[in-house]
Amino acid sequence: MKSQVRGGTRWKRFAVVMVPSVAATAAIGVGLAQGALAASFAISGQEFKVKAKSLEGYDFVQYGSVDAGKDLEGKPFAAPVAVSGFSEAYITEMCQSVVTPKVPFIGDVTLQLTAGTEGAKDKNKRVYAKDIYLDVSSLKADAEFKKIDIGVATGALNAEDKNKPGVAPGTPSDRVNLNGFAQRAEEATLNNVEQKAWATTAATFKLPNLSLSLHRGTSKECFQD
Repeated sequence: MKSQVRGGTRWKRFAVVMVPSVAATAAIGVGLAQGALAASFAISGQEFKVKAKSLEGYDFVQYGSVDAGKDLEGKPFAAPVAVSGFSEAYITEMCQSVVTPKVPFIGDVTLQLTAGTEGAKDKNKRVYAKDIYLDVSSLKADAEFKKIDIGVATGALNAEDKNKPGVAPGTPSDRVNLNGFAQRAEEATLNNVEQKAWATTAATFKLPNLSLSLHRGTSKECFQD
């Protein structure tokens, strides 16, 4: 039986394609660690929002880069980002949302994902990420860094220890200036996080108490601008 067609959109196909778009970000598995997934993939034409009560990260690095892809109309675009990397990160009360605009007969649709919403003092109940890189376009938080170096050359980030994050694996040479400004710290704690991002990659992403839902409109975005 063929799926129903309205306004040129096959609704069963819409559901199949849209739901994994954020779910895949949240469960990207071990591809990066095995070299099967590079950080240079073409990004979608949609930013997503992430909110968290706290993020506790280790071996923090941050540097400038450029993400590239196509917008929802198929036109090429590029966006400057601050890439933040951690060897490990624990996230409490994480919310992630992305809006698909102007869906025929429905309007805007918000996909919301939440995880790590219980047991803030128990690390096993927090969201856990290993070897995670976040391509961030904006960030608001209360931040504390331990043993921080500001003004490190991007190409020198943890060059002495290949087990710690540096430039994300697979990044094309024209996306990052290895002589550009970067910073690193042994630990980073961010509270009351509100972040917009274009992409996230991780070797492992564990999401206890995961919940994923679709909503009409934009009222269920993780935060409002």
